[in-house]
Order: sequence, then structure tokens, then C-alpha cells
Amino acid sequence: MDTLAQRETWLAAIAGAHDAAQLAAVETHLFGPKGVVLELVRSVTSLPKEQRPAFGKAANAVKQEVEAALAAQREAFAQQALARELGAADFDPTEPGPRRARGALHPITIVQNELVDLFTSLGFQWQDGPEVESEYFNFDALNIPADHPARESQDTFWLEPHAGLGKNLLRTHTSPVQVRTLQRAVAQGFEPPLKVIVPGRCFRSETVDKSHEHTFYQMEGLVVDRVRGEHGVSTANLIHTMKTCLRVILERDVQVRLRPGFFPFVEPGFELDVNCPFCKGQGCSVCKQSGWIEILPCGMVHPNVLQKGGLDPEQFTGFAFGMGLQRVVMLRYGIDDIRQFMGGDLRFLQQFPEVAR
Repeated sequence: MDTLAQRETWLAAIAGAHDAAQLAAVETHLFGPKGVVLELVRSVTSLPKEQRPAFGKAANAVKQEVEAALAAQREAFAQQALARELGAADFDPTEPGPRRARGALHPITIVQNELVDLFTSLGFQWQDGPEVESEYFNFDALNIPADHPARESQDTFWLEPHAGLGKNLLRTHTSPVQVRTLQRAVAQGFEPPLKVIVPGRCFRSETVDKSHEHTFYQMEGLVVDRVRGEHGVSTANLIHTMKTCLRVILERDVQVRLRPGFFPFVEPGFELDVNCPFCKGQGCSVCKQSGWIEILPCGMVHPNVLQKGGLDPEQFTGFAFGMGLQRVVMLRYGIDDIRQFMGGDLRFLQQFPEVAR
């Protein structure tokens, strides 16, 4: 009980502190690792059982009173410091305060949102699918043969097999959503035309360099209609859609070329290339000295893919395309190293006009 009598001494020490530094020293003496107030509270366990309730109640009351006195004195010193600052000769109350940093959208997200807005204005609907995909939807349903190099572990991140679940992997493209969407549409009573876009993250076992990443973003597009529908679907529709997309998203007229390309899930297949903006077609490390950057693999949907989706290829046809969003952003802003997107460097992100400061 003699320790309880020190209450007045403790409160006097708090009241007698001349500044925040002295108050901090008093607080350490009272509530530090070996603080006297905490030792007082802990001493309850050493008393006989019949004395513990009364002593514990009194000790807790002292502890709360001392804590309240510390808080009040701390606030008083803070107010005094503020008053001195406001009364200083160099204080200007009209000067704006510091700008508070705030979050912003990543440039890939900015471009993805613009593409979604563009295609939805053209009648497309946004679809999504799982990033952990089955071998069937990632390869089999897309007409990719069992001996295709893309199935090898040097190209694909395969997951540990689980009983009854089959072989799963991190999807290598957003194309599996094509078949999933077709199957869902057929199950719900398919009414053509079908126009969907599928933005999303993909994974490939790539060697990371200036133009390749193991984790990247794509946007898939799919249009399906009757072979002899009211509007029809042809290669001409595909080319027009791609040129419209590039003109809007790159914010300038670009030189493009369409060349034959083989992709198991389209027939015929094409590669839509854009003239390299870094070397103006002269050849550089980004375009691998070709003067062109591959940006839009596309083509007419293969009949086998339509069948896997539940449609008769004699009655329906369509086109599909897929673009790497990182490459679109690189072309738009003149970025020559794809690794910047995954680096997390704020200095890189703050260069873009759409990013809030």
C-alpha cells in the first residue's frame, strides 16, 4: 500500500515536465519495461488472495489516472508547439498544404479499360475465366495437338496433379474462355451473334528480356454468327475491327501488315504487325531487327473449336483475336522494356499523364 501513496509523486512529476522530452522520460519511468506503475499492477499476484481484489482495484484506478494525466500533458505540449509554429514570422496561412500522395491506375489497367469501353461500344460483352485452367480448355478444346511444343514444361507452368482433377496449369492465354463462353451460350439457348472480349492475366515459362515476360496480360476477342446471317462474319470484318481498335488505342494512324500465321484454333490464321515506333521500321533490339512488332494474332475460328463449343461449323462461323496488353502500352507510350511493368518503380508509373499524382 506504500506504493499506492506514490500516486501524488507520479502525478506531480507529470505536471512538472517542462517539455515533451521530459514528459517522455517520465512516461518511460512509469510505463517502460520496468516501469513503477506496471510493477505496481504486477505485484497484485504476490498478495494473499483476500487482499488481491481491493488492491487490484486501487492499483488499476491509479494506473488509469496516471495514463490520463500523461495524455493530457502530451496534448498540452502539442498545442503549445502548434501555437509557436502558427505564431512564427515565416508562417504563411495562405500557403497550400503538402499534397497527399494517392493511388492510381497502372498503365496496363488504363489501356485495358479504354479497350473495354471501345469494344462494348461496338456491341461486345465482357467475359472472364479462371487463371488456373484445365488441360482440356487450355489445349484440347482449342485444337492444340498432344505433341504441340506449347504443352512442354519449358513453355507452360504445370501444377501438381490432384486425384480426380486431371492436369491443371496456369493458363497460357485467354483463349480457353472462347470455348467456355460458347458452351455456356449454347446451354442457355444460343442466339447469334455472339461478341465477347476477355481481358486477363496469363502465364508462360518465358525467359524474361526486354520484350518477353513470364506473367503478362492479354485481351481476347470472339465474334460468332451464322454462316449466312443478316450481317455475316468474314475476314474483312476481322481486319476492320483490328484497325479500328489500333487506331483508337494508339491514338494515331499506324502502318500495319497482315501476314499468314499458324494458330491451331483459327483457320485461316493471321499475324497483324505494327511498324516499330522505336526505330521507324529500320530495325532495333525491340523489334529484333525486323522493323515490325507482332501485336495481334487473329483469324477465323477453327471448325473444331466451334464443335467443342457445341456449335455446328456448317451453320456458324466467326473470328477471334488476341492482343498483348503490355505491347499495346509499349507502342502507345514508346516504352522499350516490358520488364518495367512488373518492376513496381513509382518513377516509371508517374510518367503517364493518366496516372493521378
